[in-house]
Amino acid sequence: MKKLLITGTSGFLGGRIADYYKDKYEIYAPTHAQMDITNERSVSNVLEECRPDAVIHCAGVSDLEIFERERERSWRINVDGSVNIAKVSDKIHAKCVICSSDQVYFGNRTAGPHREDEILSPVTPYGQGKLCAEQGCLKVNPDCVMLRLSWMYDTFTRNGSEHGDFFRNLLRQIRQGEELRYPVYDRRGITDVNEVIRNLEKVFEIPGGIYNFGSPNDMDTFHTMCAVFENVGLEVDRIGRNEEAYRDNPRNMCMCMDKAAAVGIRFRTTVDSLSGNLKHFL
Repeated sequence: MKKLLITGTSGFLGGRIADYYKDKYEIYAPTHAQMDITNERSVSNVLEECRPDAVIHCAGVSDLEIFERERERSWRINVDGSVNIAKVSDKIHAKCVICSSDQVYFGNRTAGPHREDEILSPVTPYGQGKLCAEQGCLKVNPDCVMLRLSWMYDTFTRNGSEHGDFFRNLLRQIRQGEELRYPVYDRRGITDVNEVIRNLEKVFEIPGGIYNFGSPNDMDTFHTMCAVFENVGLEVDRIGRNEEAYRDNPRNMCMCMDKAAAVGIRFRTTVDSLSGNLKHFL
């Protein structure tokens, strides 16, 4: 494989993918002005011209509040845009990798960790959109790979305009002695984005379908962070319990990683990755 087209390179994940692989592949990173993903003809014109070997689709509305507030526009971007990318990728015989989300599991009452073959009923408009995008993409391109990504963080800021994320905020709070409170009704993986990026090359070789793609974790966030602090040698009693968040609708988005592991893709657990990175910086 020589040519890699990446959408959404102005964002958190897409930009990091382009940076990481720029010396190995010929990178194409069309802006919105160059390719309107909601317009199939625009997508076709760009992909037909550059003829990439693989497409990684990261562009989309990732802010849940914006999706809720601007549903029609967000649906066109996240659902119609993804389907257009998948359809044209199939037409030019490019491997297509599309970013989905663990939010599709928010609403399932199974204990988890959740598996890819579960019947889903996401409760948020964002999660509903991601599920529809998955279904639409696989309908037009069965070889498409849909990656259900978890909450991601990095240990550094890629550019000056980037907001803090979970890890960088945590590091600042620890150094400044700020109050730390984490929810007890929220279970999900928290993943080092660099592990996502390094595992992408393996994705180019796997069969089409849906794959959970992130750090496994079956504890609530409060107990997760207690385990991290204990590993790092920090005082666990610095962490407070947030018993208000998600009390009325407990959230469990923990993902089973067996399917990805079966094709050689592995992630550190959330506790191990956070602990290792904190030890490096503290």
